[in-house]
Amino acid sequence: MFPFHYIKPADELSALRAGAAGGRYIAGGTMLVDLMRETVERPELLVDINALPYTSIDVQPGTIRVGALVRVAELAAHPVVRQQAPMISQALELTASAQLRNLATVGGNLLQRPRCLYFRDVSAACNRRTPGAGCSAIEGRNRTHAILGTSRHCIATHPSDLAVALLALDSVVVARTIARERRFALADLFRQPGDSPHWEHNLGPGELIVAIEVTTGPAARRSGYLKVRDRESFQFALVSAAVALDVAAGTIRSARIAVGGVATVPWRLPAVEAALRGRPADADVFRRAAALAADGAKPLRENGFKVELLKRTVERQLATVAVMP
Repeated sequence: MFPFHYIKPADELSALRAGAAGGRYIAGGTMLVDLMRETVERPELLVDINALPYTSIDVQPGTIRVGALVRVAELAAHPVVRQQAPMISQALELTASAQLRNLATVGGNLLQRPRCLYFRDVSAACNRRTPGAGCSAIEGRNRTHAILGTSRHCIATHPSDLAVALLALDSVVVARTIARERRFALADLFRQPGDSPHWEHNLGPGELIVAIEVTTGPAARRSGYLKVRDRESFQFALVSAAVALDVAAGTIRSARIAVGGVATVPWRLPAVEAALRGRPADADVFRRAAALAADGAKPLRENGFKVELLKRTVERQLATVAVMP
């Protein structure tokens, strides 16, 4: 670990000023500290934001506003979240270990760095860690890597389960700088790698996520999260599917579907959603719609199995959510 300075501002303005001056925000530290130990991350200044007032879960008609410093375990256990948006609780309960869920924050979970083994190996070529170095994963061990949203510069998957669930629910990010507060769709937070994989999100210098707003309603209540992985505990997804359906009299009025473990960012499936809208909620419709889930996929030597696994995972989760009360 390289030497660094540490401060713990008592108020928001002081924290934002330190962030704007180049400081790195830290709260739970479940990812950043590990990367510092491995010398992947080398911040000169850590800005501890745990004293800031972003710790509440506020329930309003049609909306749940979640502070960025709410711990993952607290959000998963919240009774209104479990009732009004069960896919969020399910996604979080399948994330990491109980100990890490007690430390990790909602904001930090969304901004996780890649879990690619080459990103974490400072002797390997990685464009996210060192722009222009190359991508060892493309010709290397890429079984767990992305098949959607990739580029010739990076194929690392986005690791957050929560982000997949929030994307399916059309969630909104609230972020602040010294000068302003802005609200934008969660989908606009993340950047596909393209030619610049080291730019992973669209936050400005020193900009801080302060809250996430989740819209509730019939689809959010009939929702669920399925995570397929090599083992049942403490493992990242090979494929995951967040499905929310609004079903009335056996007909799908709307569908919201996002997937993880297969793309460089949390990945929405608009073609699948369109194929479901206005159709009966039955097995044949689910199968035909899920067949579109991997459109545009670019599998590599070791991860081609994800194409079929993605289709089957989406189909299975559609069938599961459709029969929810």
